[in-house]
Amino acid sequence: MSTSMSASRHAAKGLRRPELWRWRVVDIVVASVIAVACAVIFLLWNIGYEAPSTLLKPLLPGVQGLLAGPWLLAGVLGGLIIRKPGAALYTEVVAAVISALVGNQWGPLTIASGIVQGLGAELIFLVFLYGVWRLPVAILAGAGAGLACGINDRILWYPGADVLFTSVYIASTTISGALIAGLGGWLIARGLAATGALNRFASGRAATARV
Repeated sequence: MSTSMSASRHAAKGLRRPELWRWRVVDIVVASVIAVACAVIFLLWNIGYEAPSTLLKPLLPGVQGLLAGPWLLAGVLGGLIIRKPGAALYTEVVAAVISALVGNQWGPLTIASGIVQGLGAELIFLVFLYGVWRLPVAILAGAGAGLACGINDRILWYPGADVLFTSVYIASTTISGALIAGLGGWLIARGLAATGALNRFASGRAATARV
């Protein structure tokens, strides 16, 4: 009950909460750790996605967008754990920068993708005034990142693609973002909270509270 009352108070104050805008040192450190961990996932998936992508492409043009989810995880996970404006954007962009610096087949445009995908998740958290962190919001944030990813990829990598490909690809990245980044990020955040690793964060205290 106390957790619900706290969430209601936060919603009532909206973006006027002073503590919302203060990033502590621990926020920056943990957000950076999340970004680095997700960058490792990015680097592995940069290679690992190729085999399933080869299998999916002949099935339906654009359906390979279902494989985008792992690249969208950083922003959603960072937002869910840090719960500060800019956290989703920060973690996604830092992870993308690391991926680009280490080296991948997309080069510096990886960073542009990270910015767009981070903003996709960030805007969903903003819509809920950084005060609602339940599973449906996490799924929407993942979907937002996936939608942004699909549109960005269509512009950068698939110029001239027809309506069928465009529709299927953007729908696929949105679904992948919702399930892998949204649901997956929420489950990871809950799992970390259960270990006590997030006790210095509202996300950790809320997940372990008795409602």
